[in-house]
Amino acid sequence: MNAGGAHRHTQAGRAFARALTVRAVWVVLCVALCVAPFAGCTVGPNYSLPKDALVNAKFANAPIDGASDPLVTQQPVPPNWWRLYDDPVLNSLVEDALAENRDLKVALANLAASRAEVQFAREQDGFSGDVESSVQYTQLSPQQFLTNKITPGTFADIGFNVSYELDLFGKLRRGVEAAKADDDSVEAALDLARITVVADVVRSYVENCAAAEELAIAQHSLALERERVDVSRRLLQAGRGNQPDVTRGLTQQDTISAEIPRFLLRQRVAQYRLATLLARAPEDLPVDAKNCTKLPQIGQPVPVGDGAALLKRRPDVREAERKLAASTANIGVATAALYPTISIGASAGFTGFPKDIGTAETARYSIGPLISWVFPVNGQRAKVHQAEALTAASLAHFDSVVLNALRETQSALATYSEDTARWQALQTAAQSAQKSADETHQLYLSGRESFISDLDATRTLTSVDAQAAAARSIVAVDRVNLFLALGGGWEEAAPEGRQEGVQEGSLRSPKGAAQQAAQKRRQENAAQSARE
Repeated sequence: MNAGGAHRHTQAGRAFARALTVRAVWVVLCVALCVAPFAGCTVGPNYSLPKDALVNAKFANAPIDGASDPLVTQQPVPPNWWRLYDDPVLNSLVEDALAENRDLKVALANLAASRAEVQFAREQDGFSGDVESSVQYTQLSPQQFLTNKITPGTFADIGFNVSYELDLFGKLRRGVEAAKADDDSVEAALDLARITVVADVVRSYVENCAAAEELAIAQHSLALERERVDVSRRLLQAGRGNQPDVTRGLTQQDTISAEIPRFLLRQRVAQYRLATLLARAPEDLPVDAKNCTKLPQIGQPVPVGDGAALLKRRPDVREAERKLAASTANIGVATAALYPTISIGASAGFTGFPKDIGTAETARYSIGPLISWVFPVNGQRAKVHQAEALTAASLAHFDSVVLNALRETQSALATYSEDTARWQALQTAAQSAQKSADETHQLYLSGRESFISDLDATRTLTSVDAQAAAARSIVAVDRVNLFLALGGGWEEAAPEGRQEGVQEGSLRSPKGAAQQAAQKRRQENAAQSARE
């Protein structure tokens, strides 16, 4: 054959191969489109919230026990509950933590990984294909071709394969369903991490301010006791007092002084915790936060909502419910594995001597169904039983989370109520102790009362003042714990978060406006620190 004929021969082979390739793809596509509407049933249970789940129980949807207390109101919990303190320093600390906290960055990364897993599961339902090529020096078996001898030689192969799996029993659909439910649970875990970080920031700030406030009261009590000691010394010098009175006063003075390092330690520990939440060094905390001396308060009853709203709002409840949905879908995945896998596939390419690759003589193709069925004798039915047992465990866990949510909220509400009553009683006692101490001291100065009476009145005053300050601090922390139990605070980051495909630059990401605002505040704080 001359060169021109060989060239035409090669061109014809390649044209044939192209036509064959296009034909194979179209055949697979047409078969897939025709069969897809009749893709069969989806095995396994369809998920719906179980009727016997405790979240549907009457007691779980009733008003929260203790919600009639005048300290609270059944108004809905605001999304940004920390703004009820009306404290700009606290607001900026929360925003910085939401932008920089490392636990939140971990939760965001987990959510991104979960979204990728959902995408992977979805892309399993459709076409798949591959391209392969090889060049091998081969000795074929003569008996395979009913001959005595085949000369070894170099063979080349190049081609592609396409296939479409018919999801007749819903294995792929159940897989997507399970992946999406898992993704929802990871999203809820992010919301839980967010409200936990917010509560930790507010609690640390409150404890820092409370320690400073108690320190100021202790220092005032110490100054008062020193004044009493100075008076007793002057009376001793004037011949109207005695040394034991001075000694008793010094003992009380030293007792109060011993409490001051405890408050300083509490303040430092709170600042260390706050710095960790903001991912910065303690010395880089805002000056106003470190120098806080007034305990932040809320000038209104705490809004607690009702039981049904609580269970819908708490991320841990939502996370447990989504895990139950994923476990239910996994029953379908395990059940579908008991049935055959059917695919429509096509393969085309060239196989032959390397110099002839691309000619009609080396072209090959195949089109047809592929059925694969692993008989369920290898423990696959046990996988179904395992999935059913895990679903039962998920339901029990869901019920446990619901009960725990109600317990935490009711306990936090009761603690807040009783500690507030104790604080109010101590406030009344402190006012009486102040009046008694002032009157006793005046009587002592006029010689109508003994120094022992004056010392006892002063000791009672300082003790009650310290108890009232400590009770006030406890109430402030109780209030934060109550807000945490109520489960609010994640909604600000989620108006678009419930939509699919949340990108890294959305409101859930630490990047963007919140991060820019945090950077600006850090620069302002650094400049203020430098000036001071």
